[in-house]
Amino acid sequence: MSGRVPVRSRSAVVVGGGLAGLTAALRLSEAGLRVTLLETRPRLGGLAFSFRRGELTVDNGQHVFLRCCTAYRGLIERLGAGGQVAIQPRLDVPVLSVEHGRHRLGRLRRAALPVPLHLAASLATYPHLSALGRLRVVRGALALQRLDLADPALDGTSFGDWLRAHGQNAETIDALWDLVGIATLNARADQVSLALAAMVFKTGLLSDPGASDIGFAAVPLGAVHHDAALAELARAEVKVLLRAKAVELKTITTEGGPQHVVRLESGELLTADVVVLAGAQDAAAALLPADAIDGQHRLAELGTAPILNVHVVYDRQVLRRPFFAALGSPVQWVFDRTAHSGLAQSRPGAQYLALSQSAVTDEIELPVAELRARYLPELERLLPAARGAEVLDFFVTRERTATFDPAPGTAALRPHARTKVPGLLLAGSWTATGWPATMEGAVRSGHAAADAALAQTGARVPVDRGDGRWPR
Repeated sequence: MSGRVPVRSRSAVVVGGGLAGLTAALRLSEAGLRVTLLETRPRLGGLAFSFRRGELTVDNGQHVFLRCCTAYRGLIERLGAGGQVAIQPRLDVPVLSVEHGRHRLGRLRRAALPVPLHLAASLATYPHLSALGRLRVVRGALALQRLDLADPALDGTSFGDWLRAHGQNAETIDALWDLVGIATLNARADQVSLALAAMVFKTGLLSDPGASDIGFAAVPLGAVHHDAALAELARAEVKVLLRAKAVELKTITTEGGPQHVVRLESGELLTADVVVLAGAQDAAAALLPADAIDGQHRLAELGTAPILNVHVVYDRQVLRRPFFAALGSPVQWVFDRTAHSGLAQSRPGAQYLALSQSAVTDEIELPVAELRARYLPELERLLPAARGAEVLDFFVTRERTATFDPAPGTAALRPHARTKVPGLLLAGSWTATGWPATMEGAVRSGHAAADAALAQTGARVPVDRGDGRWPR
């Protein structure tokens, strides 16, 4: 006899109901643990959620994923929500600029050809780059392909410095590298670790022809990350406590091994064999026992970066595309949210646009009136149909700590799932997933934490298929 407690008698508490916590809770439950999931907010989903504003259902921000985000797609299938998301048949990004009153529309789209030829035709006709600029981009892409993502030295270099050292200039950085990088990394090239940038571009654009195809939720995010998740957690017999804040974590020694005691703000105590801290980096740091991880005193150095979302409702249609990216404008990415929000039913003919603005530290605290004065004229400049339209509503949502700061040197600050305390694990997009702060990274961290916990308890870890998606 091994003397191990049967897995079915073991318990787990997962602190945090974002995508990392949802993943960890479901995986632990599937392995036979009794799981309690705690979430401070009144809803699940973390920073990818919806709320009501009058007759509108509003996503706090526009969250997209790529076909290469296999872990996130696996979670969506696990939640039974595969029919609530859609992925482009082929990458197709309209890119709009206005110079001297003249509109130029380019497209970044792929053909049914192997890498890197899948983007060649699109690049050859991309109007936002000169002929020399296109050759520079090819040179940069070929150099990126040669990088070894396992090389730790990459994290000490900024992406901007590397780009300039490999023939890139302001034209190519603005028109391509930052166009993609700001949206995926939440920082400009000069502020981004080469390791993270190379991972994004090699995985998304230079691995498989279809890797970069863009996916969206076809319904409000809350319908997937809260409604579908809550139903699936119930089926998995996970106990979910909303509006439940963990304020203290202690570990005690018993004859059967270490036990963790989580104290809630209400005073309730929860005892568990396994605890997964799956909240934001500051929340996890506040609960970690002293010296639980190497370099714990440096966690505060892992900074944060904001994302601003600007929401505009017009009395008529002003955009005839699902989305576009803008160049030479403070506007970055614009998405049509009319159908998703319910506006099409409540006010036929009106249109709701959402602007996703990343790496905007200088704007995140600006008053709404100032943001309105900044962005409405820009939308009119980019979209002539907006010039005669009435603005029915204008509001903003601010995620001040939307992501960790992906600066050079970040890798050394991101902890792994295992801590020095048996049965205490970390999860979250800010942990050492190798990915930037994305929904994909969050889900992968949930898998890593659950698998590490199961290995420590002696439970059978479900076989991973090797692509990061939910094991079958």
